[in-house]
Amino acid sequence: MKKRSKTNFRQIQGLFKWLYPGMGIKRWIILGSFGVVLVIIGSGYLRTEEYWIAQILDAIVVLSGIIILILGIKYLMRSYIAAFMPSSRGSDFVDTFIQRRHLARGPKIVTIGGGTGLSVLLSGLKEYTSNITAIVTVADDGGSSGRLRREFDILPPGDIRNCLVALADAPALMRDLFQFRFDTNSELSGHSFGNLFITVMTRLTGDFEKAIRETSKVLALRGQVIPSTLNNVTLVAEHKDGSVTEGEDKIPKAHLPIKKVYLRPLEPVATPEAIKAIEEAQIIVLGPGSLYTSILPNLLIKEITEKIASSAAIKVYVCNIMTQPGETDNLKASEHIRTLLKHSHPRIFDYCIVNTAQASLSLLKRYAQEKSHPVINDTDNIQKMGYRVIGDDVLLSGDVIRHDSAKLARIILGFIEEI
Repeated sequence: MKKRSKTNFRQIQGLFKWLYPGMGIKRWIILGSFGVVLVIIGSGYLRTEEYWIAQILDAIVVLSGIIILILGIKYLMRSYIAAFMPSSRGSDFVDTFIQRRHLARGPKIVTIGGGTGLSVLLSGLKEYTSNITAIVTVADDGGSSGRLRREFDILPPGDIRNCLVALADAPALMRDLFQFRFDTNSELSGHSFGNLFITVMTRLTGDFEKAIRETSKVLALRGQVIPSTLNNVTLVAEHKDGSVTEGEDKIPKAHLPIKKVYLRPLEPVATPEAIKAIEEAQIIVLGPGSLYTSILPNLLIKEITEKIASSAAIKVYVCNIMTQPGETDNLKASEHIRTLLKHSHPRIFDYCIVNTAQASLSLLKRYAQEKSHPVINDTDNIQKMGYRVIGDDVLLSGDVIRHDSAKLARIILGFIEEI
């Protein structure tokens, strides 16, 4: 009995703390209480008053009480919100709330790939919906990701980090922090802060998936990022001359025509979250991104390919704008598609988005020096294969050749009308 009394006393004491000086709460509680008093007094006289003039005055008192009560509650809530969300003030908070509710009602979109291409797409899609699931390859074994993978026996965090940052609703400084890369004068040379953060979270939680979920909370994601598998896979390429190259990072460097790629172990297990997202998707997008090293590693997981093929969702493939040296040299758009089909399933997509805009001559010359050229859009050949082609200007104006995230997102969201 005494224990219960002490608990009740502490609860009452906690409530009274809201009345401490400087809390910015008391004035609004008093204002709201005054409004309640006016409503009670006005309502009481309104029921007993016989003269219409007096009734009008009483009605005005009641209406005034209601307005004062609403204002008291409004400013009380604003003070409460400001205590926990200092950056949100007045209409800013309302705008943010409305935006998030609107995004929460957006279409369910699944994107599949990795690398820079996927993160570009995500940054555009997040302006229309927060129901986004990025299914990301974990075959990367180069750079910072490869070093962390070997040293700490974890899945490579690089592609996942890029997607997390692309979907982040956190302040720009937080996004820049995750993309910050240590310079060559440091023992951490080449590592990005985001990769190190995910690595530490994995060690603390003991679980790579949980580490991604916790990191997602830090960045306030509009959507979710999921690894395609939790198996420690290695990408292997068999070249047309019969030679074999192991490792995603080494495949383009071999500069040999690729016959096919496969994963080791041969039958990795898809993450259940990835399968569930595909089953619930309204739109599924493959790419943009490296054909052999970003998109196909996900489709080589049998469960993922089968689920996509059997899905009733709108399925779209976004073809790259430029060829990639050592990977897709001289491949036309239709040959990109044949490669996809060879490694997956004929029902893996329904539409193909190709770029119709031309980059500047100076920019094309610069890329040509790196043996990268525009992908030839042989639309007729693609249509003969039974797929619809959406040709449009999706080129971003700037110093690099890449997709315009806003233009690409608008085209993809346009498919919603066909569902």
